[in-house]
Amino acid sequence: MFSKKKQPPIKSLIAQCSQIDGNIRFCEGLRVDGTLVGNISARLDQASILVISETATVTGEIHADHIIINGAVNGPVYAHVLLELQPKARIHGDVHYTALEMHQGAMVAGQLRPVPGVEEKPTLKLAANNS
Repeated sequence: MFSKKKQPPIKSLIAQCSQIDGNIRFCEGLRVDGTLVGNISARLDQASILVISETATVTGEIHADHIIINGAVNGPVYAHVLLELQPKARIHGDVHYTALEMHQGAMVAGQLRPVPGVEEKPTLKLAANNS
């Protein structure tokens, strides 16, 4: 989905040193630099991107298409298209994903669960070096 199309713009920000207690529903893009105690969910009718920065802490359930995490999350994560775990990501909860990119240093204290119903990619076949 995101490989050929331009990613949605990030139109909303929860700034560093801010704290929000309550659920948030967003469209297109959201960046969290502060603290959020509540669930985060993207609208289902359009592509979405969620960025949890290094300074952010989220306590609650997260749902979005493309999720990039480099901060702390306490709760389950549901990435409908792609989940990127940056080196300082700390997740305490189960992670549900279609595609996963995990950098060295990222930590998940929970189960990694591929989304059911996604077709497996074909097995990698190496070309023979015979002329």
